Amino acid sequence: MTYRTVDDLLAAARHGLHRLAPDAAAEEVRTGALIVDIRPEWQRRQDGEIPGSLIVERNHLEWRLHPESDARVPQATSGQRWIVVCTEGYSSSLAAASLQSIGVDATDIDGGIHAWRAAGLPVSEGGSTGVEEFVPEHG
Repeated sequence: MTYRTVDDLLAAARHGLHRLAPDAAAEEVRTGALIVDIRPEWQRRQDGEIPGSLIVERNHLEWRLHPESDARVPQATSGQRWIVVCTEGYSSSLAAASLQSIGVDATDIDGGIHAWRAAGLPVSEGGSTGVEEFVPEHG
């Protein structure tokens, strides 16, 4: 399919997503979903990271999260729910739609890391290359 504008492409990608507000994303993490941060290191250093998010830059995403890929991360198991995050929620929508197109259960955070921070949810210093454990508070 060909789109006239990037906005049309984005609208089509979002049509198939049930996007999550930051609080809803944190709740899904409590029940087993994983957050994947697709931003490059310089953006994570600038805006911080969601503790516990898996860092997979955008250009590796499909290979790392598809459970049958030879390049998958250990967390990429069949049925794993993924919540994609970027800076403001644009690239993450396109990425989540791409993951859905290959059969991976994915959505994104509406508003990205900026909305997460504005909701008062935890953010750690950015620039890591590994995974830190995010354990949301209950209650």
